[in-house]
Amino acid sequence: MRIPSGVSGFDSLTDGGFPEGRLYILSGPPGSGKTTFSAQFLTKGYENGERGLYVSMHETRAGIIQDMSGYEFGFDRAMQDTRVHFLDALGSEGKRFFGSPGERVDRNSLVNRLVGFVESRGIDRVVVDSTMLLRYLMDDDENTVMRFLNALKRTDATTLLISEMTDPSAYSDEHFLAHGVIFFHNYLKDDQMRRGIQVVKMRGTPVDTDIHQFSFTPAGIVIEPETQAEK
Repeated sequence: MRIPSGVSGFDSLTDGGFPEGRLYILSGPPGSGKTTFSAQFLTKGYENGERGLYVSMHETRAGIIQDMSGYEFGFDRAMQDTRVHFLDALGSEGKRFFGSPGERVDRNSLVNRLVGFVESRGIDRVVVDSTMLLRYLMDDDENTVMRFLNALKRTDATTLLISEMTDPSAYSDEHFLAHGVIFFHNYLKDDQMRRGIQVVKMRGTPVDTDIHQFSFTPAGIVIEPETQAEK
C-alpha cells in the first residue's frame, strides 16, 4: 500500500506515494526544504485520520509551528491535536524521555523506549529531525543508531529521517539501510537560487530519478514533475 506524501507533485515521481511502513532519508543543505516537506507529510497523515510523531533537537513545538505559520496546509491544526505528538529532545519533556546531557542512559533501553512509544500509541507517521539528534542521543555510537533504525523499520510506521548530508554523491550507513533516499538541491541558474528534489532510490518502486524543480508557495512545497532542473 502507498500513502500520499502531502507534497504537491511528489507522488507522481514515486508511482503514487511512499510505500507504507518504511524508512526514508531526506538529505540536503540547510534551507533546502526538508523540514517543510516533513511538516506537509505529517499534516497529510493528520488529515487522513492517522497518528503522527515529530522528534526534534532543533526546534520547540512553538518554534516549528511559528516556522510553518506562513503556509496554509494546516500544520498548526495538526500539532494541536492529540493524535500528533511532538518530542523536543532538549526540552523538559524530552529530557524526561531521553535523559539530560551527560546523564548515563542505557542506549538499548532508549531504543526500546522510542520504538515502544511508536508502537503503543499506534503511530502511523514519524519524523526524526535529525541524524544529528540520533548521534546526540546515542553518543555517536553507529551500532546503536543502526539498531534503532532497524527497530523503527520493523514497526508499522512510515518514517522520514532528516539528514544533514549535503553531498548527493556521498552515502552514510543510514542511506544504505533506508528503503528510500530523497535529496534536496540548491543551485544557481540565471543568477537566481533555484531548488530541486531528486528521488535517489526507493526500493521496489519505479521512480523518476531526475532532479525536478520546486518552489515554496502558500500551500507549501510544490514540485513541478514535468520540469527537470538544469544544473
